[in-house]
Amino acid sequence: MKKVLLILFFPLLLVSCEEFQTRKISSEEILIEETRGFNWHEVDQYPAFSDCRSITEVEAAKACFGDKVAQYFYSRLEAKQPVVTEALDDTLYLYLRISEKGMPKIDSMEIDSLVLDQLPEIRSWLSQSVDSLPKIYPATKRGIPVKTSFRMPVVIKAE
Repeated sequence: MKKVLLILFFPLLLVSCEEFQTRKISSEEILIEETRGFNWHEVDQYPAFSDCRSITEVEAAKACFGDKVAQYFYSRLEAKQPVVTEALDDTLYLYLRISEKGMPKIDSMEIDSLVLDQLPEIRSWLSQSVDSLPKIYPATKRGIPVKTSFRMPVVIKAE
């Protein structure tokens, strides 16, 4: 009886061992699987000035960075003391790019023709403002510095 049970269990053991075989996975397959779940349009940490670097909550860090850039632009434009012949109340948009090294650059600008008529130097003033921004720490994704782009509204009001 024991021999019969042994004969029945022996083939069962051989078949069940196939279930325990492991498959070797290449590093490329792991990379593909990891990047499939990545959201490439969001960063883990936004670019920051030294004042905003300690903020860990993503939305608060984004707001801090945007506020600091806006304050800096407004103070630089106010220092120019532009003179206008007509009242202005308009919003222009800067497409600002921060490189993976923290270098700011204006990709493009959306400026209404009325603003350009009243302030023909506005493009150069904004470019100078970007060139003289204080040190920016780049955005990171999984601890790796990445480039980011922002659409920054700049409100122009003059009387």
